[in-house]
Amino acid sequence: MKILSSILLSVVLAIPAWAETVIPISYGDMNRWEVRHIPESGIIGGNIKTLYEIAPNDTVDGNIVYRNKGGSPWATSNVLAHVKGITKGSNAVYPDDRGAGDRAAMLSTLIERVKVIGIINIDVLVGGSIFLGEMIEPIRSTDNPYGNMVMGVPFTKRPKALQYDYRVEMPDTDSRIYSSGFGRKKTLPGHDNAEVYIILQRRWEDSEGNLYAMRVGTGRERFGASTGGWVNGHRLEVRYGDITGTPGYRDYMGLIPADKSYYARNSKGKMVPVKEVGWDSPDATPTHMLVMASAASGTAYIGTPGLTLWVDNFGLVY
Repeated sequence: MKILSSILLSVVLAIPAWAETVIPISYGDMNRWEVRHIPESGIIGGNIKTLYEIAPNDTVDGNIVYRNKGGSPWATSNVLAHVKGITKGSNAVYPDDRGAGDRAAMLSTLIERVKVIGIINIDVLVGGSIFLGEMIEPIRSTDNPYGNMVMGVPFTKRPKALQYDYRVEMPDTDSRIYSSGFGRKKTLPGHDNAEVYIILQRRWEDSEGNLYAMRVGTGRERFGASTGGWVNGHRLEVRYGDITGTPGYRDYMGLIPADKSYYARNSKGKMVPVKEVGWDSPDATPTHMLVMASAASGTAYIGTPGLTLWVDNFGLVY
């Protein structure tokens, strides 16, 4: 027994103190996708719109709402919508081939158009995004984009970093478009940025079903220029506690404003905003993890058409 203990101790001492482990996020290799063929309403052309979801390889025909499948924790901004009696599909996230059978997620910023003379005229800017959580279909309105997104998954660990591969293509322009539908459209100065973040929260629910959160850990970065190719094994550090006074802090890394709160289901199954009310202690244990990658940043329906972000191989570093 003493000999065995000595051997085990020797093995432990032989492992460098800086040794790290990277745990892949399920389906984070972006190699499996469900293909959805959505018949759009005849009044807007009756075309078949193809949508993609990060899920077990499958093909689904028909106006069937999507729910996370096969243990995939990922949702996308691709949606089936029923607005004013019209069925429409929107797709801004695609599988893309990296070669040798390897795939990545390609996220694009584009404008979805629905036009029927005398009846409906909608231009909606869509920033392609993927996130841990769930998108609730069908979409009935553009009024509250976060109200259909269950943001975050249960999580109680404390990783050092989020690791992933990425690539960015930025159009040669210095403008953004705001377009939320029904004629509300304008051009704004300055191009948008692609964005990736990991946020750890400690959530709780009060007696009335309201959800609140303290910010436990933060990693958030934006990309404003083309990369010229893939950046592999990139690491986004998770910083714990209040980071507002630390080097490299930017305003967009702060607490989520109340008017832009993400949503989740409370204990009664109702979708309610999760209100971040403060910074937690540096050694706090989270209850939920949010991970998002997006070809747009900031306010919904604002972006630079043509901005494209590719992401692949998501994992957590310990």
